[in-house]
Amino acid sequence: MSSSSVAEAIEAAEKILPGHCAPEGAEDPRWQAIIKVEDFLVDEPDAIWPFIIRWGVNDDEDLRTAIGVLLLEHLLEHHFERFFSRVEQEVRRNPQFADTFLRCWKLGKAKEQRNSRRFEALRLECRKAGKRT
Repeated sequence: MSSSSVAEAIEAAEKILPGHCAPEGAEDPRWQAIIKVEDFLVDEPDAIWPFIIRWGVNDDEDLRTAIGVLLLEHLLEHHFERFFSRVEQEVRRNPQFADTFLRCWKLGKAKEQRNSRRFEALRLECRKAGKRT
């Protein structure tokens, strides 16, 4: 990891987002910028949460995928108890964010029995609402 700060990583990503999906087989600068933000997720989740909310509701499906699998999934992996109620609120408020959440896998703390039940219940709620299959 470089010596840059979370604020610098977010600022760099903000400069190129929303952007456009890279051609098939090409490296996507948007994903690379989000990976740099992800580097700070364990230690700086509060700084990254607003970034997740902002871009997790974008109309671009590929961008929502990047936010889901690179940031939201790992936020819940490390900070489930602290952030899951916020995730539930955002999912219920915005169908695009529900779609972003549905792209996440259960990792780390999200796999713990009680947390896993909450995770799956929210996935089911999203599916019943027709937000994504």
